[in-house]
Amino acid sequence: MTRLTVCIGTLYLLILSDFFDVSNCAATDIVLDAKAQSTHRLDTLNLLSYTFLLILTVLTIWLFKHRRVSFLHETGLAVIYGLIVGAIIRYAGSTGEVLHMSVVSNDQNYNSSLPPDALSLNFPVKSSSSLKNKTYEYTFRGEIQLRDNEIDLKATFDPEIFFNIILPPIIFHAGYSLKRKYFFRNLGAILTFAIIGTAISSFLVGALMYGCVQLMPAHLASSFTFLDTLYFGALISSTDPLTVLAIFNDLRVDVNLYALVFGESVLNDAVSIVLSGSIQNYEELYSGSGGFETVAFFKAVGDFFGIFMLSLLIGAVMGCFTALLTKFTRVRDFPLLESALFVLMSYSTFLIAEASELTGVVSVLFCGMCQAHYTYNNLSDDSRIRTKQIFELLNFLAENFIFSYIGVSMFTFPKHHFDPLFILAGFTCAAIGRAANIYPLSYILNVARNPKIPSNFQHMLFFSGLRGAMSFALAIRNTLSEARQTMLTTTSLIVIITVIIQGGAALHLLYWFQIPVGIDEETEALSSQGSRSGNGTPHSQDWNYVLGPDVPKPNEKGLLARIWGSFDTRYMKPLLTHSRPTLLETLPVCCNPIARLLTTTEQMTQESNRHGIRDSDSDLCINESDSIRERRSSLARQIHSISGHQMIDIVDMEGRVAFVPGSRAS
Repeated sequence: MTRLTVCIGTLYLLILSDFFDVSNCAATDIVLDAKAQSTHRLDTLNLLSYTFLLILTVLTIWLFKHRRVSFLHETGLAVIYGLIVGAIIRYAGSTGEVLHMSVVSNDQNYNSSLPPDALSLNFPVKSSSSLKNKTYEYTFRGEIQLRDNEIDLKATFDPEIFFNIILPPIIFHAGYSLKRKYFFRNLGAILTFAIIGTAISSFLVGALMYGCVQLMPAHLASSFTFLDTLYFGALISSTDPLTVLAIFNDLRVDVNLYALVFGESVLNDAVSIVLSGSIQNYEELYSGSGGFETVAFFKAVGDFFGIFMLSLLIGAVMGCFTALLTKFTRVRDFPLLESALFVLMSYSTFLIAEASELTGVVSVLFCGMCQAHYTYNNLSDDSRIRTKQIFELLNFLAENFIFSYIGVSMFTFPKHHFDPLFILAGFTCAAIGRAANIYPLSYILNVARNPKIPSNFQHMLFFSGLRGAMSFALAIRNTLSEARQTMLTTTSLIVIITVIIQGGAALHLLYWFQIPVGIDEETEALSSQGSRSGNGTPHSQDWNYVLGPDVPKPNEKGLLARIWGSFDTRYMKPLLTHSRPTLLETLPVCCNPIARLLTTTEQMTQESNRHGIRDSDSDLCINESDSIRERRSSLARQIHSISGHQMIDIVDMEGRVAFVPGSRAS
């Protein structure tokens, strides 16, 4: 009986012990659930704050458009609202306390330059019956400053979000919405400004900043290397003239000026990111000392061109592959699937390039251009409308989100380092680098270019060098050192000031530089600018070009555009779209079997003049069609005398009107 009592008592103690263990586990689960719920609430509050920022920006944009207010663009509004919300979060936020634990490592294998990928914390936990060990593992995300407010910490995002999620739709939309007619017509000048000019600006800014840094206090001079200042020069040479381009579009500024500003900004984003990557790899891969080495320099230059060209090739191949899919399949019978395929193929281009250690920005840009030039012509009507609207919407939201975040991060991002001397030097050197990009290269281009780039267009190109999303994304990607933190702060301030001040002054600059507005797409004022009189009006002998002759000028299209246009019309468009003439007509007779396989029934059965129908403005960069020449020759000219000046109203067959200022009435 006694033995039975002991057994029952022991069993009771075991059950009671297990009960307390279960109770402890349940209590732990309750605490963890509460923590998870609090984290979820803070994440939701964080996203809600940015959503309200965008809503407020949209409503204010509508109010500005309704009231015809033009002194501030939507991106400037987003920055200002972001600054206000960031200040509120920083100084008025009190939600959620952050728990800190100090951990000291004695392992000599890791240091600040080579931190561990994961950190495991092993500490004892008392239970009712024994002492147990629990292990928690944390993933390394970078050095941070201690914060007492959790919402302050949550208001910042992983920089990779910008590169992998936010930037791709912005860059793709730039290529997809590009006015290719005028882009190709000014291709030589655009490539000169975007590639040679960006390189000149980057190295000049880097060299000037290094000289300025050496004159600063010792603690700042010692934290910067020449490669650091070169990296700053590369990232700050990227331009994002959204504000200026929006005003250009609203006022119908000369399309060639629009093409120069837009084309250069699109391509120099790609050049800047490849150049900054080459500078980062220079010391790591080639130069052990961090100084200048001739062999290492030429290897880095080779990397730059190799990465750029391979990234371009991936984008072009993916765009052409999508065109082939949409041409030789009947996916267009299901517009929703067709649109989904289009979006996924475009985004996969970015991911393929990044996974291949190339540059996704370059790939997705040229993929967008190929999609617009070829795939767009194969899409159904529903998909054409849907894809244009989808990427226009994504671009709008992504751009405004980035500018809102730039404002918020000025107060909430934990790795800002303010140094007034470096910031002042950054503003000055960025302006000098922009001037070195525009004015000398314009002078060289004008030697052989017809029409010339006049001085007022050059001034507008200089002031269109606003900094934006790409500069900020490159600066925030690596902020481990004090030098990189100082570059982030300087870049953020340059972006904010140029977007608000320089962008807001764009409308006044147009009138100050006497740049014509209200120009119809087919009315090009560029050539007449070179022979303007002192008051900015063209001479009477230039009207024949402003109004457009029946026969195009011999130098109206560049050599590159003519060569590419001939090849594209004869081979690429017949291969990738349903356009005529077919490959059966353009390829040699010996290639007829292959040409027949690559020619669809729709190409064979459509009328011979079907290729004259334009699905996008991309065709216009190749040939001046008869319909355009007929429309030009049938322009009705009405001359009115207004305040002692002649004003010509050019009314085309579609009823559009362009107002071109004339010479002073006698």
